[in-house]
Amino acid sequence: MMIASTERLVVRDWTESPDDLARVYDIYSREEVMRWLGGGAGLMTDPAQARDRVRLWRERWAPYAGRWGLWAIAPRDADRVAGSVLLKPLPGRDGVTLTDDVEVGWHLHPDAQGHGYATEAARAVLEREFATGTPRVYAVVMAGNEPSMAVARRLGMTHVGVRSDWYGGADLETFVLDRPM
Repeated sequence: MMIASTERLVVRDWTESPDDLARVYDIYSREEVMRWLGGGAGLMTDPAQARDRVRLWRERWAPYAGRWGLWAIAPRDADRVAGSVLLKPLPGRDGVTLTDDVEVGWHLHPDAQGHGYATEAARAVLEREFATGTPRVYAVVMAGNEPSMAVARRLGMTHVGVRSDWYGGADLETFVLDRPM
C-alpha cells in the first residue's frame, strides 16, 4: 500500500518480494545503521530474518490502517529502496507501553544517504499526521548521530535537549515539531 508520495519518492509498505527482503537484510544487518537503533539490538545475522521482520512490522501496525508504521522509501528513479521512514507512538520508559507522543524517524542504507530522501519522506508522513490533528511530533536520536540530527533540523524540528521519557529510559537527543497553524 502506498502511504505517501512526493515528486521523487513513494513511501509504501515493505513487501515480501525478493528485492525488498534483500534490501531489508542489507540495511538492518549493517552495524553502521544498527548502532544508532537501540545500540545495535535487532542486528540481523541471517537473510531469513528479513521476512520475519517485515511480517512483524505489518502485524504490529496493521490495526492502525496505514496511519502509523515503518515503511519503505522508494525513489522513483532507482531500482531499490533507499531505506525506511517511520511514524508511530513512542514506547514509554518501560520500552513497551505506547505513549501519546508520536515519533518520526528514518533508517537509510549508507548508499542512499546524502540525497535528501530521509528529509523528503519524513516531511511527507509528517504532513499526513498533522492533517489528522496531531499537535506535536518528536524525533529521538542517539547522541553522536549527527546525520539524523541534521535531518531533524532540516525538517524544522527544534532541539529540546536530552530526554529519557521513552525507549526504556535511554538518554536521547530530542527534537520536536508542532503542527503548523
